[in-house]
Amino acid sequence: MQQRLQYTRAVIPADVLILFIAASAALAIAPGPDNLYVLAQSALHGHRTGLMITFGLCTGLMVHISAVALGIATLVTTSAVAFTMLKIFGAGYLLYLAWQAFKAGRSVLPETAGPPLGPLASYGRGVIMNISNPKVAVFFIAFLPQFADPARGPVALQVGMLGVVFLVTAIVIFSAICLAAGRVGPWLRKSPRAQVAINRVTGTIFVLLACRLVISR
Repeated sequence: MQQRLQYTRAVIPADVLILFIAASAALAIAPGPDNLYVLAQSALHGHRTGLMITFGLCTGLMVHISAVALGIATLVTTSAVAFTMLKIFGAGYLLYLAWQAFKAGRSVLPETAGPPLGPLASYGRGVIMNISNPKVAVFFIAFLPQFADPARGPVALQVGMLGVVFLVTAIVIFSAICLAAGRVGPWLRKSPRAQVAINRVTGTIFVLLACRLVISR
């Protein structure tokens, strides 16, 4: 039992985990369709609505993460060439996301968010928004593999653990957005420079992640 616990702790080193959490938090904060929608709904209909949408979005993330974990694990164990091609594709996609972030100006924060939804409807809206977006799976294919190392144990287990950490980080960030929506929403609308600055930081993070993915083994 003690050896098993030591193995589990050794799957993802602390320095890798800290870097992953920092990158996940930065990406969750960056203006995007999901967090802007959560922000708008929370500002107009209360933080409970935003929280239910957040839980729905994270439920959808679990589906994407599970599929990506199994797919990446299969590539690692069956074909080194295929995994190398996956890394190249992932780095290219991250650079594409960086280019989009750098060229983006202020993000559009809706002034209205439609009629209020019930708790279950809000949760379902979040699930559908996430599962129906194929870009989420593509992002995880590009983002997660660079933090996994076959030498540390099963890749599927590592990606699954990283996915859980990403989920927890996203829930914390989005919940904070929900609770602060009353103040954050008007501030973002009145401060295009802040939105542009966040986009620039996000673009830089994507470039660094792409470089890290290329040089990773």
